[in-house]
Amino acid sequence: MKQFAALYRELDATTSSLAKQAALQRYLQAAPARDAAWAVYFLAGGKPRQLVPAKLLRLLAQEAAGLPEWLFDESYEAVGDLAETIALLLPPPTDAHDMGLADWLEQQLLPLRKMPPEALADALRAQWRQLAIDERLVCFKLITGGFRVGVSKLQVTQALAAVGALDPKRVAQRLMGYTHIGGQPTAADYAALISPESTGERDQKTSGQPYPFFLAHPFGLPLEQFDAALGAPAQWIVEWKWDGIRAQLVKRAGQVWLWSRGEELVTERFPELAVMGDALPDGSVLDGEIVVWREDRVQPFAELQKRIGRKTLGAKLLREIPVVLLAYDLLEWQGRDLRSLPQHERRSLLDELLAGVQHPSLIASPMLHGDDWQDLARQREAARSMGVEGLMLKQRAAHYGVGRTKDVGVWWKWKIDPLSIDAVLVYAQRGHGRRASLYSDYTFAVWDGPPEATDRKLVPFAKAYSGLTDAEMARVDALIRKTTVESFGPVRSVRPTLVFELGFEGIARSTRHKSGIAVRFPRMLRWREDKPIAEADSLQTLAALLPS
Repeated sequence: MKQFAALYRELDATTSSLAKQAALQRYLQAAPARDAAWAVYFLAGGKPRQLVPAKLLRLLAQEAAGLPEWLFDESYEAVGDLAETIALLLPPPTDAHDMGLADWLEQQLLPLRKMPPEALADALRAQWRQLAIDERLVCFKLITGGFRVGVSKLQVTQALAAVGALDPKRVAQRLMGYTHIGGQPTAADYAALISPESTGERDQKTSGQPYPFFLAHPFGLPLEQFDAALGAPAQWIVEWKWDGIRAQLVKRAGQVWLWSRGEELVTERFPELAVMGDALPDGSVLDGEIVVWREDRVQPFAELQKRIGRKTLGAKLLREIPVVLLAYDLLEWQGRDLRSLPQHERRSLLDELLAGVQHPSLIASPMLHGDDWQDLARQREAARSMGVEGLMLKQRAAHYGVGRTKDVGVWWKWKIDPLSIDAVLVYAQRGHGRRASLYSDYTFAVWDGPPEATDRKLVPFAKAYSGLTDAEMARVDALIRKTTVESFGPVRSVRPTLVFELGFEGIARSTRHKSGIAVRFPRMLRWREDKPIAEADSLQTLAALLPS
């Protein structure tokens, strides 16, 4: 545990990619395999299920620190991170331990989830007495699910490849599924990550493991620059950018696996796609998008969320919210890895495969054609009415890469301009990391009636934290401090004075939100210092943006 805490400090203290890479490699080369297995799990993005209710953790920490509730809350507000607040406020340790990361997790932390409250309190207090301050910080970040240290999965992949003298692409393949929720990696799992490549590994006829996903880059040049930047449209495969769940369907040895881009195994969440997979020949891996499909068209993402949030999937739900896989790439066929083939060849093989399968839950993502980019831009204007996000531009000669890369060709996402609305800032909360001392996470509201209404009120409808420059963020932070009306732990209610233009990718009705409306991926487009709050938009304006 001490070594992992030291690695955390070292990674957190630098912004240099080279320094982070060197620290990762030093740790992995020296750590016992069991500890390294868990370190890779967390550094690559894995999170255990919640171990301790946050409310109980705060109460016990407050009691141990001997502070009144108001002072603990003030401290939390000043620090902006619960794990860091507790680590700083607890009294110094009185005991010691010599456990590594794996032993600490498996013997101390993971058993917390099943403990009754009275035993849980005693166990936590005993742990706190043994941990040094820097170890406490890491421990509480693991308990609260807030472990982040500025290391990407790509950097972890590169470090493992260096330690094992392997091709990073092979390591990326092995890491697929490694960080699934609830995972408990072992020394054998870590050894498998860095072991020499075997002949059998290249022939994965019985494995359910997917391939690392190839990701697209945003494309935002003006239309008049497309020819110079991209060449002719004939050099590209053009498709709709679907608004669903990116997934790979794997069929090998008579079994079907469905993996999300987040590397979660979701086969049981979409049983109709598992049944569809049975119709595919062995040795097939498809890349595509899971969407709700009714009346021969894709439905809003909000429909898909109704299925994602359900613990059980009854026949009625499956009937009312049917899903399909819109397939747009074929990564494996007849057991052969196709990723090194050009994009257009993989697409031809996909079309050939789908023509032979003919299953209602498997649809080929349609390709668009245009004489020039202006023609395709006109077709792109229909995206919002179709419930899609824009167009995908895939280089015909591109291989299927790993992650967001351009070394084997490129995919671009040419998204439609966001919907936008003017909204009023009503709540603010401190950010994380370098913004932990700033109020940078905001809740926005719109009016519940038109300007002529005399009793209208502001109704919260969205949260956003991105879009402002550092200078603008500092100015907004100062105004929030001056206009605070009330504090609720880390959240401040402010006097409505600031108007911002918010952009978002999609909008749908929602019974879970007080406003009755939910928006997707909201962000601040600009600070409307020219606009008084009385001229901010209303719920009626939002409703007018809903798809017909």
